[in-house]
Amino acid sequence: MIKNPILPGFNPDPSICRVGEDYYIATSTFEWFPGVQIHHSHDLVNWTLVRRPLERKAQLDMRGNPDSCGVWAPCLSHADGQFFLVYTDVKRFDGNFKDAHNYIVTAPSVEAEWSDPVYVNSSGFDPSLFHDDDGRKWFLNMQWNHRTESYGGSPKHPAFDGILLQEWDPVSQKLIGPVKNIFAGSPLGLVEGPHLFKRNGWYYLTTAEGGTGYGHAVTMARSLTIDGPYEMHPDTHLITSKDHPDAPLQRAGHGQYVETPDGGAYHTHLCGRPLAPKRRCTLGRETGLQKCVWRNDGWLYLESGGPVPAVEVAPPEPVERIERPEVIWRDFDDPVLPPEFQWLRSPETDRLFSLAARPGHLRLYGRESLGSWFEQSLVARRQEDHCFRAETRIAFSPDTYQQVAGLTHYYNRHKLYALGVTLHERLGRVVTILSCAGDYPDSRLSFPVGPGVAAPDGSIDLAMEVVDNDLQFFWRAVAGGAGEGEGQAAGNDDWRPIGPVLDAGVISDEGGRGEHGSFTGAFVGMFAFDVSGRGTPADFERFTYRRLL
Repeated sequence: MIKNPILPGFNPDPSICRVGEDYYIATSTFEWFPGVQIHHSHDLVNWTLVRRPLERKAQLDMRGNPDSCGVWAPCLSHADGQFFLVYTDVKRFDGNFKDAHNYIVTAPSVEAEWSDPVYVNSSGFDPSLFHDDDGRKWFLNMQWNHRTESYGGSPKHPAFDGILLQEWDPVSQKLIGPVKNIFAGSPLGLVEGPHLFKRNGWYYLTTAEGGTGYGHAVTMARSLTIDGPYEMHPDTHLITSKDHPDAPLQRAGHGQYVETPDGGAYHTHLCGRPLAPKRRCTLGRETGLQKCVWRNDGWLYLESGGPVPAVEVAPPEPVERIERPEVIWRDFDDPVLPPEFQWLRSPETDRLFSLAARPGHLRLYGRESLGSWFEQSLVARRQEDHCFRAETRIAFSPDTYQQVAGLTHYYNRHKLYALGVTLHERLGRVVTILSCAGDYPDSRLSFPVGPGVAAPDGSIDLAMEVVDNDLQFFWRAVAGGAGEGEGQAAGNDDWRPIGPVLDAGVISDEGGRGEHGSFTGAFVGMFAFDVSGRGTPADFERFTYRRLL
């Protein structure tokens, strides 16, 4: 069976594309670099990350982008022997303005190097590109109306001012002809995320509505002409959990339709899996896939009946589902980062980290603070499980309290926990905890263990365990390491818990100011900052992520 979510952890806004027997899903990455995740599958059951196409400065530079900005809602398509990827780089979040710039990049294959971007427009976000059967191409995006009291954290319907349509000329690489507002949305409001497809002479439009929280939905409409008018689906919403608070997949919305080679119908959607008692989705917005059917009325419906997404759905053909490994052990012997890791905002990686400066280690250069929007040395992977343990080994010799490096459970500058090695004037080198528990707008660091615990010379092992809403940090000294990171710890009995049990549920969309205040996902990884400006390095020998069953 297809088991949802098919892409666990932070993988929102899934755009799906089939080319022959191959399926691809592109998802949003927001402020995380490189931009856009593309997963591949042959069977709709098993998915593998194969590309992050926005990988160089000419394509994407997000330094200064606020939290939850950057790459929103990409759309992946294939026509004329090449792939097209359209995406938004959002430069502002709070307040009336978004400054949302839309681009197109192309490539002969997903795995190839993608082109430099072609600028399209800035009238709103969530762009998509539709290739009509007459050869014409059409660009869609939602229109943002800044003349409203619509502020980040409390979206108001009037800011979401309908879906725009304009023809795209692939020769001149410009929009041509009139701009038309083709769909105002349903009474649910907050219309965004448009995708068009054509079937039996009808143009079908799916959009996301209701905001990206618990009122989210996929809304469907159709028209015999591409510019409308569009009539609403008999049920209005194809997919939603908004009226079903006990459904296991909540926040369902924003996806795209795809057909199998034999005409089978499926639709992607984002979703969240809340934890009791506060209904916080600590894994962020994940990707789900639903099997659909066409009824005699010419409308698409979920095969399971009703709008609520199912956890398990039938694949096109029976196939063995490959389970994710329980333990993922990563050393840093290769010249490139392991595929699951990303970093924040900056395309200038040489200033942030190196895999060559000390062979067998990931060297992070201490840059700006954990709260920076510009240049931050933080290399991390997605949290994919409600219960997990992460470990790393660090060699780090700070000479001031302004230098800190270690292990972090990170969402954004307002929501983070960090177990760091630093220097204290009286205690010497210490292991300490930095906490920012989402108290927006007064987001101040706290220090649950005060100045920290004195640590001997040499390498240090750091660990964290998250069990649903609870986080506990651990540390231990490495015997015989002498600062070289090559010693051995005696065993698990040497691990020492440090600090209180922390509220891991803060590291979620709903933490802090709530579900519309931010909407990315939780990461766990390694960091280093040096606010003295000297770029002091920290060397990490390995990183382990273990799913706790």
